[in-house]
Amino acid sequence: MSTTVSKQQVTPELRKWIVEQAQAGHGAESVLKAMLASGWSEEVAVDAMETTLRGHLESQAVAQGLPPGVPVPDPDLAESPLYIDAGDRRVGVLQSMYNPRVVVFGNLLSGEECEQLIALATPRLARSLTVATKTGGEEVNADRTSNGMFFQRGENDLVQRIERRIARLVRWPEENGEGLQILQYGPGAEYKPHYDYFDPNEPGTPTILKRGGQRVGTLVMYLAEPEKGGGTVFPDVHLEVAPKRGNAVFFSYDRAHPSTRTLHGGAPVLQGEKWIATKWLRERRFE
Repeated sequence: MSTTVSKQQVTPELRKWIVEQAQAGHGAESVLKAMLASGWSEEVAVDAMETTLRGHLESQAVAQGLPPGVPVPDPDLAESPLYIDAGDRRVGVLQSMYNPRVVVFGNLLSGEECEQLIALATPRLARSLTVATKTGGEEVNADRTSNGMFFQRGENDLVQRIERRIARLVRWPEENGEGLQILQYGPGAEYKPHYDYFDPNEPGTPTILKRGGQRVGTLVMYLAEPEKGGGTVFPDVHLEVAPKRGNAVFFSYDRAHPSTRTLHGGAPVLQGEKWIATKWLRERRFE
């Protein structure tokens, strides 16, 4: 790599060198250090590394037969903030993982908001359904033993306020979100591990996608805590998020494929009752 940098232009030769270093097993820190020593500014070097490696990984994935990746919701964590300004609320960042992209937020909802959502949802609860990918409709699924309901997007002032907050937090248009779903899990209730994207190979998927494209992100907000059990589990990465009231877990998936490692589920409630609010985010405006 040349040690003379004039206009700080990222050349094909530089991108080739970055890929070669990654393939040789050199970590990002050592590659960045080498670029800085060669005269590259840190801003240009970091951007070149991120864009080059992202493109390289994407081309490899497509070459292996995976569906192309798409843009996804993305909280602004570039500077490792402890808090994110979500407009009307300061939301804490408790934990983040890059592969899969999982972020645990603290204090996303107030205690009063949690109570209001439960109160508004309770009279409308029914046995939870799942999307029937063979037909594009809905069906009862033995893997999901909860009660639930949906608010229409923007149905009331409370829902509107929370949806605006979510949109700002994950930097994704409000109109690309499905309606807020409220779920109640009693003792023994669970949702076995599953993916939230729609399987492209199922016959009903084209009908589902007409309403806004693929799901690309999920936000699970905890409204009430069980005394035992009920965590959100990610089996592929051995992660379990505790259902702490007011907190939330967010994860995104850029392609409809298990390679995203976003297999997740709701562990059985062992004692008490769990309430959650789920927001699914689509590629485009959800109709």
